[in-house]
Amino acid sequence: MDFQTLLLNISKALSKDEVKAWVFLCTDLLGQKSQSVETASELFSCLMKQDYLSPENPQLLTDLLLTIERHALVRDLGLKPYTARSLISPYRKLLYSLSEDITDSELREVKFLLEKMLPRRKREEHITTLEVFLEMERKDLLSESDLRKLEFIIGEVCPMLNNKINQFKALRGKLLAMTNVDSRFMIRRFKSEFHRTCQEAGQTMGTDATSAQENKAPSDMPMSRATSIEDLGTYPMTSEKRGICLIVNNYDFSKSTVPLKLRGGTDVDQKRLESVFQWLGFEVENHHDCDGNKMLSVFRELSRRDHSQMDCVVCCVLSHGVEGSVYGVDGSSVKISCLTDLFNGLKCPSLAGKPKLFFIQACQGINEQNAVYIESDSPAYSFLCSDAVATKDGIPSSADFLLGMATVPSFVSFRDKIRGTWFIQSLCQNLVQMVPRECDLMSILTKVNADVSQKSDESGRRKQMPQPAFSLRKKVVFPIPKVPPPSL
Repeated sequence: MDFQTLLLNISKALSKDEVKAWVFLCTDLLGQKSQSVETASELFSCLMKQDYLSPENPQLLTDLLLTIERHALVRDLGLKPYTARSLISPYRKLLYSLSEDITDSELREVKFLLEKMLPRRKREEHITTLEVFLEMERKDLLSESDLRKLEFIIGEVCPMLNNKINQFKALRGKLLAMTNVDSRFMIRRFKSEFHRTCQEAGQTMGTDATSAQENKAPSDMPMSRATSIEDLGTYPMTSEKRGICLIVNNYDFSKSTVPLKLRGGTDVDQKRLESVFQWLGFEVENHHDCDGNKMLSVFRELSRRDHSQMDCVVCCVLSHGVEGSVYGVDGSSVKISCLTDLFNGLKCPSLAGKPKLFFIQACQGINEQNAVYIESDSPAYSFLCSDAVATKDGIPSSADFLLGMATVPSFVSFRDKIRGTWFIQSLCQNLVQMVPRECDLMSILTKVNADVSQKSDESGRRKQMPQPAFSLRKKVVFPIPKVPPPSL
């Protein structure tokens, strides 16, 4: 069957409510365009323009039909079961499934509970459950990483549906755990791949060659057979605008519900980051003293923009923190994973395949240390603490991310009230020195590791070691700026 004919047949078979359901399920793929899509043909056109749907790749059609349980239509149209990873997020499927099980009377109760949170026109009789969910998302009452309000409402209206939410949370936890691969696994994987490559090479040369090849180091392998650093690609950096550099700088915690001190020296870090990333071609946006909700809102707004004409995005957070989270100035904590998840390929499709770079300066330690001329970024009354974000909760769950942490877990990092943090100091200095040499970002961060590890406090006993975690697939090499570097 011709692909256009197939799409036409599906359009005729779908009801208006089913089309709306499809648009909802594809919200993360369509972005802001989802608000203007009303017909199946418009939906198909948008998906095809963004390469989510094509004659060679019709799996999304099957997925959508199976999600709304049109199994007979899948069979009648001769669509094959899809084997690729679903483009529809489990979160969207959860919300759709909940909407199917909420009755009209229960929906009225949901709207009543949201009376003070949603405008009247979004609580009128004709507004569907999916439309209520969308408005909750727009009001920052609901997101994939924050289901608390949804759980409360479902618990009040139809408690048995909370099982679906719990199942989704368990699934999401397993997926995150699967993606948090430590360096030891990566080394084992490399060795396995290298061994396989050696065996393949030996098969083309004979048994004796196989034995010899297996005992050779990677550098001895023929370049056509071995995994080579030179074979790594480089992310394109050709756009007129390099991208947005977002800096959240939290200094004043005087109104925090958690005992947190002012972060003297953080403005030095901000100014350095701002001047360096402007020099690299980024458009810098500063946000000062954000509470937890504001921080989430700022990141969410950035993730919803169109980044198609940009090469990448940079996000920097300078704040207090606890393990796996950063603090807003109100004392509320925000998980790092909640911030990074907003930029995955489904939620921010215009950044799919592009590097997303996060630099986090926030503590995880609370142990008191002897007083020195350095302050803590932890909630405890101490001068030295860990500025790390725990790897288990911090590594983003999709490709093309880099998370630069100030220190390895359980170890301290330092912030000088006059010169700023050791990590940000070294990061900015090495970017200025090594970008003109055409060094890639991971090499620059390795130099940051070396420099910071050589520093010590006045006693000479307290040390620090930064740690990057990443899912980059290529090298990040910033073009050499045409203007002189900033003076730091």
